[in-house]
Amino acid sequence: MSAFHHDHHGHHHAHSDHKTFNKAFAVAVCLTLIYTIIEASYAFYANSMSLMADAVHNLGDVLGLGLAWLANWLLSFPARKRYSYGFKRTTIIAALINAFILVSTSAVIAYESIYKLLNYTEVSEEIVIVIGLIGVVVNVGASLLFRSGAKDDINIKGAFLHLMADALILLGVVLSAVLIYFTGWKWIDPITGLIVVGLVLFGTWGLLRDSIFLIMDAVPHYIDFLGVKEYLQQLPGVVAVHDLHIWGLSTREVALTAHLIMPTQTLTDEDYHHINEKLLKEFKINHVTLQVETGSLDSPCVRVEKC
Repeated sequence: MSAFHHDHHGHHHAHSDHKTFNKAFAVAVCLTLIYTIIEASYAFYANSMSLMADAVHNLGDVLGLGLAWLANWLLSFPARKRYSYGFKRTTIIAALINAFILVSTSAVIAYESIYKLLNYTEVSEEIVIVIGLIGVVVNVGASLLFRSGAKDDINIKGAFLHLMADALILLGVVLSAVLIYFTGWKWIDPITGLIVVGLVLFGTWGLLRDSIFLIMDAVPHYIDFLGVKEYLQQLPGVVAVHDLHIWGLSTREVALTAHLIMPTQTLTDEDYHHINEKLLKEFKINHVTLQVETGSLDSPCVRVEKC
């Protein structure tokens, strides 16, 4: 038997992406922290529970962004004796924590909204509108720093969702303050808060689901497992594929290991190169290890499809 391991050469670009997003995280954390301090101060001055609740939410976001930043930075660390894959999995842990933070802070906002619905309070709508609009601009601007990486990396997606959720919440706060200013209907503010919470939780579900799948070494949702197996089985000389495993090394890298039973031939370096290029291009798998076995036609793994 023979085994072959291949890391796609695109890792150089991945390291550049890590550095690019490290700068994005630095800018986003600084902007969000400064704005949170200002928002909390004016929320206290304006006696606005909705603005104060958003400040608490933003404080959670600063923590979440900090964790995501740390995880993204650790991706640049090389593998070592004890951590043979490096610190790639920290990005998955950070994404999972970010999802829980979003859910937890949404619960706080929901509680505050229900409380305010039952206990109306006078607020300074003008201050809420001005501070809220500034916050919308800050959060939307910061979120755009992560837009390019949100599709392929759930850690970056978590940061993007955090900031967009903040922008939505603040937009809801601003609109409710405007309506209260012109109508005097104070119940608008808590109702708007509950609607925004629902939107945030809806957007968070995918992040939470994907994070749990990855931490459990499940096949990433965008990987066609059966398609990969069918492709390997159709390779010239392959009579069976077994011990096929596909899992996420990080929020942006996918690994595959498989045993190929090839009784009459083996794979050349050119074959391996072609297989890796195909798996990367068609299935987004960039860390491949294949083991070739001559096997036996009586092997259970040849006779049983589920093997």
